[in-house]
Amino acid sequence: MLAAERGAAPNTLAAYRRDLEGAQEILGDLAKADRVMVGSLAHEWAELAPSSVARKASALRQFFGFAMDEGWRDDDPSGALPKPRTRRPLPKVLGHGAVEALMTRAEFEASTEKPAAVRQLALLEMLYGSGLRATELVGLPLSTVPRDAPLITVMGKGGQARMVPVSERAQSALSRWIALRPVEPASKFLFPSRGGKHLSRVRLFQMLKELAARADLDPAGISPHVLRHAFATHLLEGGADLRVLQTLLGHADIATTQIYTHVDAARLVELVNSRHPLATRERSD
Repeated sequence: MLAAERGAAPNTLAAYRRDLEGAQEILGDLAKADRVMVGSLAHEWAELAPSSVARKASALRQFFGFAMDEGWRDDDPSGALPKPRTRRPLPKVLGHGAVEALMTRAEFEASTEKPAAVRQLALLEMLYGSGLRATELVGLPLSTVPRDAPLITVMGKGGQARMVPVSERAQSALSRWIALRPVEPASKFLFPSRGGKHLSRVRLFQMLKELAARADLDPAGISPHVLRHAFATHLLEGGADLRVLQTLLGHADIATTQIYTHVDAARLVELVNSRHPLATRERSD
């Protein structure tokens, strides 16, 4: 159902499977678990982080709802599941200087015109210049590369397509990569790997860590998602509209996008001081 009706991504399906199998090891047949048994999971999950408990509980709630729809059971025991209070974690902020250091190092290495180095630069430009998720980037088909219009169509979470702009820098890096891109083995992907498949998310993660170390940056603070956060944060600092940012990032709910507003506190203070009607009013004794 998650795959066919909701278009859930493979990683989402794998996470739900792990959570349901874990609960089944504790409770036995989930279709027959009663409210008391389900309530006992609070004790079993006591050592887990609130976010992990919330994710596992969500998987079970959806499973029990599905079980009722399918007629496997006539009651829903999910009300006994723990309801931890969770806070959405604030995104890691990557400063302009760190991004510049990464770019400078990647450009220096790409100047050798070695395929791996040019590919690395193209990946970096797309992560920071278009705000793509790692899965979206590595899975880009070759046919999506822009020719005339500086836009690409990306298939995001839930199979939702969106248009994403490609900067001139990224277009240049992509052109250099395509000229060096291996044609064997045949692959439909922009960033192929052995066997005709695409570059893996894990390898992309490793490449960025290695690049960060060579750029004298802390590898622990660099990842594909951190660069996506940097894309959003720096656009917001530059005056981008929150709704536009939501579209670019492919967020279904603008509440997800609003998390980036916390990093722009200095700009908000400046805005109030310069635009508020009382800001230009002289103080009196």
